[in-house]
Amino acid sequence: MLLFTAQIVAILSVLLLAVGYLKADFRASSARVFALIALCVALYLMSGMTGPNIAAEYRLDFGRWQPLIGVTSSSISGLFMFYCFLIFQEARRFPLVLAGAFLTQVCAEFTLMILASQTGIQGAGLLSNIALVLDLMQLGFVVLAIYWTLSGWRADLVEDRRVFRWFVIGVQGALIFFVLFLENFVFDGGTQAFVRVQAITVYSIAALALGMLLVSMKFDYVSLSQAIRKVTEREVLPAESAKASFDIAGFNVAFREGYLYREAGLTIAVLATKLGLPEYKLRAFIHQELGFRNFNAMLHVYRVAEASEILADPKKVSLPVLTIALSVGYQSITPFNNAFRALKGMTPSEFRKQALD
Repeated sequence: MLLFTAQIVAILSVLLLAVGYLKADFRASSARVFALIALCVALYLMSGMTGPNIAAEYRLDFGRWQPLIGVTSSSISGLFMFYCFLIFQEARRFPLVLAGAFLTQVCAEFTLMILASQTGIQGAGLLSNIALVLDLMQLGFVVLAIYWTLSGWRADLVEDRRVFRWFVIGVQGALIFFVLFLENFVFDGGTQAFVRVQAITVYSIAALALGMLLVSMKFDYVSLSQAIRKVTEREVLPAESAKASFDIAGFNVAFREGYLYREAGLTIAVLATKLGLPEYKLRAFIHQELGFRNFNAMLHVYRVAEASEILADPKKVSLPVLTIALSVGYQSITPFNNAFRALKGMTPSEFRKQALD
């Protein structure tokens, strides 16, 4: 009865979260992907109520729909990867290779489940090897999602999103990874240990979903993100403002006219030290006053702006593009080309040709 209650709580909490995200911004791709994840998680929880260990009065039977339910559950890791990319890899295109891999994994999972339901053969020979590859792909998707979540933390200028990375996405990713690993690689389906793992999973999802539901509910004066920031940044006074000791003109003199952005591998912590500002103040200033959500995005703007001036200068037409890239702070040509194309809509060579014609 306790497990059944936890399943119901988890399903309702997850679906309410999805409704809340969609209501907040239905047009956002991340909100719609999150809603898909929530639906898949709900179906995963419901599929756990079909086993023989479930009391007869609570047991569900999906019949011929079971393969479809199963494939939605196996889609969670790929959707989670896509969700993290949308949230934390702004202004970038989702890699087509990963999109193809996810589509292949889902189609292959569905095919295997159809074969298993019709023939009754599971885990035999070639099918077993294919299933292993698909399980490894799911783990890979989650690892990528966690990497994207953690890799950009230092450069993220949106304070609530920095907290969001650790408190929600990190926990979600860890939970999905361990559930996949334990269910697919450690315990055999139908065993008592497997049943215990599923029970722990249900309780964990219920707790996480309820926690996320509370976090997403903003009260008048207190929110969880504010509480976390007070603990992690005890030296910060609520009344303090980044622009109290710094302004846009002062920043431009130091950063642009001083060519600080040219330093290769520059981080916000290093820049804060050079400017003599606390890091949290510099983050707030760049986000609130300059309008940037990511530190690296700001660097690209300043670097590409200077590179554009050099490329458009007839006196410097013989200067190689690589030399220009290195002179403005890039350590190789590839990130320079990517940033230039993203901001200007063309390659540096195309820009130079157009500017000098």
